[in-house]
Order: sequence, then structure tokens, then C-alpha cells
Amino acid sequence: MTLPTIPPAADESNAGALFDAIEPFNHGHVDVGDGHQVYFEECGAPEGMPVLFLHGGPGSGCSERHRQLLDPALFRVVLFDQRGCGRSTPRGEIAANTTDHLVADIERLRSHLGIERWLVFGGSWGSSLALVYCARHPDACSGAILRGIFLTGQDDLDWFFRGASALLPVAWERLGDYLDESGQEDIAQHYLDALRSPDRLTAARALQRWMQWEAALSSPGRLPPAEEPLSADALDVALDKYRIQAHYLAHACFIGEAEALRCAGAMAGMPVAILHGRLDFVCRPANARKLQHALPGSRLRFIDDAGHSPFDAPMTAALAEVASRFHARGSFDGWGDSWN
Repeated sequence: MTLPTIPPAADESNAGALFDAIEPFNHGHVDVGDGHQVYFEECGAPEGMPVLFLHGGPGSGCSERHRQLLDPALFRVVLFDQRGCGRSTPRGEIAANTTDHLVADIERLRSHLGIERWLVFGGSWGSSLALVYCARHPDACSGAILRGIFLTGQDDLDWFFRGASALLPVAWERLGDYLDESGQEDIAQHYLDALRSPDRLTAARALQRWMQWEAALSSPGRLPPAEEPLSADALDVALDKYRIQAHYLAHACFIGEAEALRCAGAMAGMPVAILHGRLDFVCRPANARKLQHALPGSRLRFIDDAGHSPFDAPMTAALAEVASRFHARGSFDGWGDSWN
């Protein structure tokens, strides 16, 4: 089989205000049942303010760079790879893998680490998972920082696979060039089915186009990176990641927009900061405003010159600033709204 060529990740050399690279002071696996072992690590100050980091995706896992988003002198940051993701095992497993399972895993991890309350820090899909977790376990949450809001509904799916084509028509042509002349075939369903196909070549071809489209949306205004061959091992990793993503997206992430906003309403009184890049083409900025309206007392700031990535320099700096503010004050009062 000829392997597809996949664009490498966008250049993050200008990541901005990241803290110095660090190693975890604690790491391991927690048996969460159903045959799943969830990987976790703790970074920063062992006696610092506890923070739960929820990665995006679904399916992505945590990276070493995620350790650098928060001040290691102030925070005890807990990162974990969600079921089937990253260093959790079995990698790519979609059985017993739903949002309800992940919420239960978070509580099991909190108990395992002996943490009473933590600040919940989630971006993209991580912001969606944070809404559900915080609504169900408010006593465990001192507050929440939510970035790049994804509401998990059909509108989000339609935007990603078709609506955003108006912004990047040339890049979208490669994603949608299989469409028949009538244009009536459901492009989202096509890709969700293809990524879950048992046929490796079918899945690999869909993976190539999905990743190219995602890279274009994540880096608007930049030249697309040169394509590079993907090794067999790297292809396996990518297929596992996107199989989980397709599994979740095919089921509205087991949440749906109405439930996500209901969860937001249940968080009234909890300190919540919302950050969203003005140039985010993956998740529309309108999502952030919709969430703010549903979440009484929340504070929102749109970040200029930032897209979907937390590693865009203005977003990196804003995340560090708002987290440090919460550490000092225990709230987000006076932050956000006047900047919208």
C-alpha cells in the first residue's frame, strides 16, 4: 500500500510566552475499568494551585508543550491522555469510550491524586468536556478557563466540513473533490464513515485530506507546509487518533449543543474565563459569545491575531495572564468584557 503524504504540524517556532520546558514530578497510569489504563502526569509546583488540563481532539492526547502553558512556580498541573489517546492504553480503543466515561475517569484521577478542588483548564474539545465535568462536579472545581469553544452540535460539524469552505475555497476543494455534481452527498458523514472503516487504505486516504484541511483552518494566512511521507508507525498513531475523533463527532461527542449550553447554565456562580481567537476558523468565535450568554457571570475576551492553537503567541500570553490572575485573586472579576 502506498502511504499518503500528510502535512506536518504548523510551525510553532514563534510560540510566544511559553514557560521553560519542564519534566513531570509524578506520572503513571490509572486503571479506570473497561480494560482502559489512563496515563497522567503532574508538573510544576507540588504544593501549587491544582489545575486539571483537558486536551483537545477528541483523540489528541497531551504534548510536552502543554506543560509550558502555565507558570510552574504557581501551579500543580495535572495532564492526562483521555481514553484511547496518547500514552493511555489500549491506544485507539473506542469501546467504552464516551464523554460519561471520561467524566468518571477525571473523578477517579482526582481521588487517586488526593486533590480536593482544582481549576479546570480546557481548550477546543477540552472546553466541551470541561463544561460537562464542571456541571456535574461543581464542588470539585475552583473555576474554569475555557479556550476555543466547541459546542459539539451539528452546526459545528457543518461549519468544519462545509461552511468554512467560503473562507478557504482552494484548500476545501481537496477535501470535497469527491462530491458528485449535485453536491448533495453528506461530506461530514463520508469522512466519519471513512475514518471508522476497517479498510486501512480507505481510512488513510480520508485521514490525509482531513489533516490537510484541519492544518489549513488552524493556520489561516500562512503558506501550507510542504507535504512529507508518513511512516507506517506514524500512520498507525494518526489513524488511532482520528478514529477516536470520528467516533466522538459521529455521536455529537455524546453531548450536543443544547446539553453543552445547559451544562454552562448549571455553572452559574463558578468563576469562568472564556478566551477565543478572533482568527479561529476551526471553532467559530460566535460559539464563545453563545457560551457567555448561557453562563451567568462568565468573562469573555476575544484574542486578536490568534487562531485555534493555544500556541499562537497572543493566545499563549493571554492564557498565562488569566491563569496568574486567578491564582492571585481566586476570580476573573474585572477581566474580559471590556475587551470584546
